[in-house]
Amino acid sequence: MTKQFFSIISFIAVLFLITSFELKQNPPDSKILDYIADPKTQDIKLYWKNDSAKPLRSILNLKNYLEGKKKNLIFAMNGGMYMEDNSPLGLFIQEQKNVHKINKADASGNFYMKPNGIFYITTDKKAGVCKTEDFKNNKINYATQSGPMLVIDGKLHPEFKEGSKNLNIRNGVGILPDGKILFAMSKEPISFFDFATYFKSKGCKNALYLDGFVSRTYLPEKNWLQTDGNFGVLIGVTTNKK
Repeated sequence: MTKQFFSIISFIAVLFLITSFELKQNPPDSKILDYIADPKTQDIKLYWKNDSAKPLRSILNLKNYLEGKKKNLIFAMNGGMYMEDNSPLGLFIQEQKNVHKINKADASGNFYMKPNGIFYITTDKKAGVCKTEDFKNNKINYATQSGPMLVIDGKLHPEFKEGSKNLNIRNGVGILPDGKILFAMSKEPISFFDFATYFKSKGCKNALYLDGFVSRTYLPEKNWLQTDGNFGVLIGVTTNKK
């Protein structure tokens, strides 16, 4: 065989290794359903109960509730972990009211994989994700606590391991460099490492895990119409009905 043949084979082998490495570092977008929301221009809110003080629970109930207020639901997903009675497991702030206190306890489970964190929107329409320990309740309009953090100051959570066999459907939220919000849910089971890597690859310096196999997303523009579920906090983006 000629040197040219071996050179071609070597080039193909290197190309294969590079491609494989990139796929590991950046899960294909086809495996992730995402939605980018602009807190400056869009109506983004966190919901828990209806006007009768009953938990909304499902995306369908949220959709019907909002339609009764002449709102179109254009995006929704579950917004953090919750207890058996559908109450938030951690902090929940709604329209500047501290509805449920912050949870700094130590226990087992994903929520308690420290550092966990908080997703929030301020009264001047700025969105953020931060570690629970760094959160300051200063002009916060909405906030929900969950865990673990996925990306922390540009680095993956230290507990995540590449090649982990702990695979699950997962959803989360991150803040893009331009201040917009990246909501994402895996379409198939994925590891924490790969899910966090997705947010990092999009430029998120901080991102937060919201929940696992129970997760649902409603996104008509991408023909993703999951409206079931039995949740605590729900995240919704709406427009006014014409």
